[in-house]
Amino acid sequence: MARLIQVFEYEKLTLHIDQQDRFLYPDELEKLYAYNDRNNNIYFTGIRDGIKFQNYVGVIQVGGLTLEILPKADKKQTNDNNDYQKWHSILLNMLAICRHIKIDAVSEASLQKRQHSLLDIYFKIFLDEVSQLIRLGLIKKYHKQEGNVMALKGRIIFGKQISKNLIHQERMYTEHQVYDHEHLHNQILLKALKVLSVVSSNPFILDRINRIKFDFPYIKEIEITTSHFDHLKDNRKTKPYDEAIKIAKMIILNYSPDIKSGHENLLALLFDMNKLWEEYIYRMLVRTNAPSFSFSFQNSKRFWEHKTIRPDLVITRKSDDRPDEVFVIDTKWKIIDTRHPSDDDLKQMFVYNAYWESSKSMLLYPKTFDQEEKFGTFHKGQPHVHHCKLGFINVVDAYGKLDMEIGWEVLRKLE
Repeated sequence: MARLIQVFEYEKLTLHIDQQDRFLYPDELEKLYAYNDRNNNIYFTGIRDGIKFQNYVGVIQVGGLTLEILPKADKKQTNDNNDYQKWHSILLNMLAICRHIKIDAVSEASLQKRQHSLLDIYFKIFLDEVSQLIRLGLIKKYHKQEGNVMALKGRIIFGKQISKNLIHQERMYTEHQVYDHEHLHNQILLKALKVLSVVSSNPFILDRINRIKFDFPYIKEIEITTSHFDHLKDNRKTKPYDEAIKIAKMIILNYSPDIKSGHENLLALLFDMNKLWEEYIYRMLVRTNAPSFSFSFQNSKRFWEHKTIRPDLVITRKSDDRPDEVFVIDTKWKIIDTRHPSDDDLKQMFVYNAYWESSKSMLLYPKTFDQEEKFGTFHKGQPHVHHCKLGFINVVDAYGKLDMEIGWEVLRKLE
């Protein structure tokens, strides 16, 4: 029986039923342990009879369980299902703004009464894209093929002609060009469809997969690895495949089949919340189209020998009558006490100020309550010139939705 469990980052989930009737079966827990072990234990921490989630959000499907891990930027403890739905919607919209999922798919999901898991939304987008490609006509490509033919085409491979056709001299073993659907783009789509048919327990998804596979041309199924995606050659004809290939890559490379029993196959789509928060703030700043401002993402400068330093965001304000003003922002997705920021974070900002010749820098955190904000001055370097602020910003607006004015609010905090 399929079931959906929602948790917040840093919550615990064990074999024992909690206050919200959530629990793991032993085989599910073992599969999660194994998956985390293969990924250097970055996704969660093993605890007695369970796991504690870290700063990764997204979805894990193991057997009949869909486990949705949601972000949460407040300290309020709640058993309210509406709180999970709110942060589910916020995560979807952040992923859409950061272009990890199609915006129209998120809009469509929000209009439906039934809440869809993040995984089902990705599956639906992929199947919609493949259906559209089939309607338009899957592309064909030329490729070389060896084999026996009854009429000469291409070139004869004489060594194999002698070894294979010494008796049947009416045949010719040749290498020749073939123009058909047998190429890597289509093979990737087929493999992703095969994975979906194994991991999904949604009857609507399974029905669509069967109908799509019925219309899919016959091609050989091959094992797809990371190297296949690295060798994909895109051109004007393959442009319509972009979205389907992007999701197929996520599905195939994050799939862990259960070789032993075949019952607890695992598929995970997880995002580092620190990186997602960083990219989200950048894209919301760009959306402001603020005059005189330019925004730069993932800058780097040489620091020592082969080492580099990289602030999250560099903002430049240009002026006609004075030198350009540079601001440096480092985003931090964590809850802190305003009186006790991390020493390492402050030292990092001191270095950024010096290297980017910035008079103002800011550590930007999600806001959890009314926190005091002011620029503090570094006592060395250039005193009274280089400043750093702890900035706190609301992720949600007054209506409980993702705040779409957050870019302007960040700029105001730099004044």
